[in-house]
Formats: sequence, C-alpha cells, structure tokens
Amino acid sequence: MSSVAVNGINLHFDEYGSGEPVLLITGSGARGRMWTPHQVPALTAAGYRVITVDNRGMPPTDECLDGFALDDMVADTAGLIAVLGIGPCRIVGFSLGGMLVQELLLAYPDLITQAVLMATRGRTDALRAAMAAAESELLESGVVLPPRYAAVVHATQFLSPRTQVDDRRIRDWLDIFEMSLRDRSAGRAQRGLELVDNRLEEYRKIKSSCLVIGFGDDVIAPAYLCREVSEYIPDCRYEEVAGCGHYGYLENPETINSLIIDFFGKKTRSAD
Repeated sequence: MSSVAVNGINLHFDEYGSGEPVLLITGSGARGRMWTPHQVPALTAAGYRVITVDNRGMPPTDECLDGFALDDMVADTAGLIAVLGIGPCRIVGFSLGGMLVQELLLAYPDLITQAVLMATRGRTDALRAAMAAAESELLESGVVLPPRYAAVVHATQFLSPRTQVDDRRIRDWLDIFEMSLRDRSAGRAQRGLELVDNRLEEYRKIKSSCLVIGFGDDVIAPAYLCREVSEYIPDCRYEEVAGCGHYGYLENPETINSLIIDFFGKKTRSAD
C-alpha cells in the first residue's frame, strides 16, 4: 500500500509483480482492488508490473468532497505516471476509467504506448443521461434502499442474463453485492462524471494503439457505444464479448485477460 502527492491530492496505489508496467484504472465508485481477483494475477503471470489505483474520490485516496471534474482525474493519472517514472506505459481503463484514459490519450499523448478501453463510450445518449439523473435524484432524496433490494437491482443492471439464470453464480453475486453496497457514500464525489459531451471527433487525434472491448449484454455502457469509440480512434481494434454485462471483466475474466495480454504481446513482439 503506497501513496504519492500528485495534482494537489494524496493518491493511493498498489503494485504487483515486475517487468514492463501496466496501469489499471477502474470505474466509478470502485477501488483498485476490483482488479486483484483476476486481472492482476493474469498480468503478473504474463511478466508485467501491475499498478492499481484508487482514483480521486475513493478512500484512502483523498475524497475531494467539494467536487472535481474528469480532467482532474486525468491530471492525477498523468502525475502518477510521472512520479513513478513509468511512462510511456500500457494502460487499461474500465467504464469511467476508460473515459478517463481516452482523455489522457488526448491530453498526454506521449505517456501511453497502448491502451485497452473496456465498457467505455464517447458520448452520453438519452437513456444513460436518464439513468444518471435518476440515481442522483435517489441519492439526493435521502432514501436508502434495503441492502437485499439494492443487491437485486445491481445484479439486474450490471450482470448478464447468462449469469442471472445460473443459480449458484447469482447467489454468490447477490451476497457480494449485499455486503459491498451497504455504504454507498464512498465515491459519491465521482457521480455525474460519466455525463460527457460528444467527444468522438476528438478521438481522431489519438495516436496510441488501442483495443476497445464491449460486452454484449451491457446496459450501462452498451456495446454499440463502445464500438462507436473504436471507429473514431485511428489505430484501434474492437472486440465484443458475448454473454457479459457491465462487469464482463469479472464475469468472463479468462476471455478478457486473454484479449488484453494478446494485444499487449503483439506490441512487444513487433518491437523485438
């Protein structure tokens, strides 16, 4: 467990393994430990030094309850890369983390060699805007959903039908959600950051090689919005993984890890 002072805050990160660095950036309201069950061991086994981050707004990193913008998180990430001396490096971003990485690629093009963008998007459509507004309204109302009910709602939104109909797996997920959703105050300052303007044309300026991964059953960041991002980035490959919801990297980690490692490996081999 380590922290550094960057961009006016204390930013927490963890490191695993050795070798070429890979930085993992998670989504809204999530800590870096989300990567540790599956992606961290796969990447370290493949010979990478893996760095996970608790983004601004997620303790033990400073919460910054007075508010901040996505650009602040971009600057935080650039600062971390500079302090650790790992640039240019590879990076993986999920959901809000993917959107963060897209802006990092524009603002700091020399810091990243390859980027994997999972469950991301480059604009806010009507349904995603309505979902964010509804969640904000619920939080502002002060209503607290019973943990079991909140777990069911979360499972319905974030998991695929394939997982939902598997009795053993869904029971495990519901237990996890019921425990982890009891305190939703963590990460509150990050809410609304996913409401971005249409940034697609800007992505034509991205110079790094990218892989965009969409999940076939994702209702939070639908696959068509992910594919759209890939169509605007000049050097970009798109992969869609069927039978996965928004948490596809946890539902089908073997496939996701294979895609990431294969993508990174092609760059390594071409440089040899």
